[in-house]
Amino acid sequence: MPSIRKRRAGGEKRAAVLDAVADVLATRGYENTRFADVSSAGGVAISTLQTYFGSREDMVIEAMQVFTDREVDALRAVSAAEADPWRRLVALVDRSLHNSESTRQILVEFWRAAMRDDELRDHSAQVWARYRAPFLAAVREGVSRGDFTLAHDAEAVTDLLLSALAGLIVSRVQHHPAPTPTDFRTVLLAQLRLMLGVNGEEPRTES
Repeated sequence: MPSIRKRRAGGEKRAAVLDAVADVLATRGYENTRFADVSSAGGVAISTLQTYFGSREDMVIEAMQVFTDREVDALRAVSAAEADPWRRLVALVDRSLHNSESTRQILVEFWRAAMRDDELRDHSAQVWARYRAPFLAAVREGVSRGDFTLAHDAEAVTDLLLSALAGLIVSRVQHHPAPTPTDFRTVLLAQLRLMLGVNGEEPRTES
């Protein structure tokens, strides 16, 4: 069993500090996010950071955990706002495609760190299951309503979709010139329609 890091004091101020940690993490990366950088960005004394987190590593890891939890919550909100399964999937895809550059950078740093940290790896597995849930629910609901006619298992279709979205995040973090998000969206939604056997109108245009 992985050891669980001790969480310390801080309250609301701690939450604001974690936002500053995330900002620094996006700019400097996991290995180069130091107490001094966060102190400068967040206007918090280094001694206060040490009281809150104990170590630099614990500070950065907690910030990644809080950040990814928020991303899952945001995705759930998008899902809850759309009743139609196909439109819900389109909205979920667009939520991923329109993530900010800092969000993409933090996600990649999170994935990298989770490769080597037991606690983060466990958290990553939990986050992935929760992130995946609204996509899978939309696929299954579309089948149950008769909107989708799947040629493949609902879980396999969902996993392929999420793998494609994750791959684009990595590509954009590395500033690859292609594919553009618009071109990627067009192809991805066209292929998703085929995999789902969507009945009804074409995907709405991107705003």
